[in-house]
Amino acid sequence: MLEGMGETQPGVVLGFDFGTRRIGVALGNGITRSACALQVIDRSSAPSRWRELAALIEHWQPQQLVVGVARHADGAAHEMTTRCERFARQLEGRFRLPVARVDERYSTAVLDADEASDDRAAAVILQQWLDQSATSPARGIE
Repeated sequence: MLEGMGETQPGVVLGFDFGTRRIGVALGNGITRSACALQVIDRSSAPSRWRELAALIEHWQPQQLVVGVARHADGAAHEMTTRCERFARQLEGRFRLPVARVDERYSTAVLDADEASDDRAAAVILQQWLDQSATSPARGIE
């Protein structure tokens, strides 16, 4: 948890579509089980990206974070898989919040070419996690 940050908000979840140039961010509600695109973090330096992530987490005070993990179509890991996992571990370490991982292989395939963007991909990833957690009480965030 961030220093000076209050209690986490019940049901608030932030989802991330990690990329080396941009990070898509989505906001989710664990009570209504819905996700929506929030913003794209498009910063050139890692420190500025982390500052923006910290500001989002401080503002929304989520109780859960969700990161999409890239894989090949057959499920095999590749270079971005390692980067996504590293990003998830860094979120856990910096913000002391639980971070769920979601297979993001088909997240952009769900979007039309006209509406494909990093924040919308993050919303698809987060919605997938919310849908799965609804059927797995142990993963729920009530």
